[in-house]
Amino acid sequence: MVINSLDFNKPGKQQGFLQVPYSHNLGGWANVMIPITSIAHGKGPTVLVLGGNHGDEYQGQIAAMKLARELTPEMVTGRIILIPSLNFPAARAATRLSPLDGINMNRAFPGEPEGPVTSQVAHFLTTVLFPLSDVVIDMHSGGRSMEFVPCAHMHLVADRDQRARMFAAMLAWNSDFAFLYADIAGKGLLPVEAENQGKLVVTTELGGGECIPADVHRLTQSGLRNVLIHVGILKGRAKTRASLGKPPAILTQALNREDYLLAPESGIFEITLELGAKVKRGQTVGFIHHLERPDREPELIVAQSTGYLVTMRAPCLTQQGDCVAVIARRVSAKEVLEA
Repeated sequence: MVINSLDFNKPGKQQGFLQVPYSHNLGGWANVMIPITSIAHGKGPTVLVLGGNHGDEYQGQIAAMKLARELTPEMVTGRIILIPSLNFPAARAATRLSPLDGINMNRAFPGEPEGPVTSQVAHFLTTVLFPLSDVVIDMHSGGRSMEFVPCAHMHLVADRDQRARMFAAMLAWNSDFAFLYADIAGKGLLPVEAENQGKLVVTTELGGGECIPADVHRLTQSGLRNVLIHVGILKGRAKTRASLGKPPAILTQALNREDYLLAPESGIFEITLELGAKVKRGQTVGFIHHLERPDREPELIVAQSTGYLVTMRAPCLTQQGDCVAVIARRVSAKEVLEA
């Protein structure tokens, strides 16, 4: 059972830990201690800001850490709860999954109160933090496995009002691309649990890899702050792409399984296009070269739809079934809001 050291009803700034009992070979009474910050002042929305859902995704962790240090109660109207490294064991180990139980935090919801560590944390969010929150921001990148065109993204939720609010908040990130995505790799996602509870959910895929360019950090941090202003938790005037002198974001969606290109065989993956490039159906996106049989012609990775290359596999060494590219077609705001 997760133990929380903070009083979420208390005004002001608090720094504490979520503690999850965990015994290991050198610690019989040990706890996993997940840093958490609460900043409350006046009446307003409650916003939950999460980084490190996957431990090897650093952009959001850094942005949330900086906010946790820099924000004062006077800057807030309402309550903001920040957990920079949600899957803390994975963040310490620089892994996607928790090294304690091998669980993917983003497939662990709604969780179990007496389950493995990751499941207990998921249950705490499901039963305590999500019900407290009006807005849930879950920041992702491709980690070590994928490289994305930096974008804010969302699910196409059924409720029209919720969808419209999520759409406006997604655009407030001011990324060049905005992306609607589907779940092709199983259930139990954190955003879906929050969406099912009626929350305004904002998610991202802000690049990837362990060598993160400065402009991606800047977009992560400026986008997060702008969304917080947009939803009314931080004081200030929200910026738009127009006010920044930028064209409208390119709206894309990949809602069909064929948009997610999987490796037909194991080998070494070669991408042939730049991220963000326009792609035509039938166009070659990459090759899988046969490590053991260099004399064989490589397997072609061919686009099954027309759109944009929004993500590609980062490690060249690839196993059969790995996602190596995603093609997202361009859509209009009207299609998104009325579909």
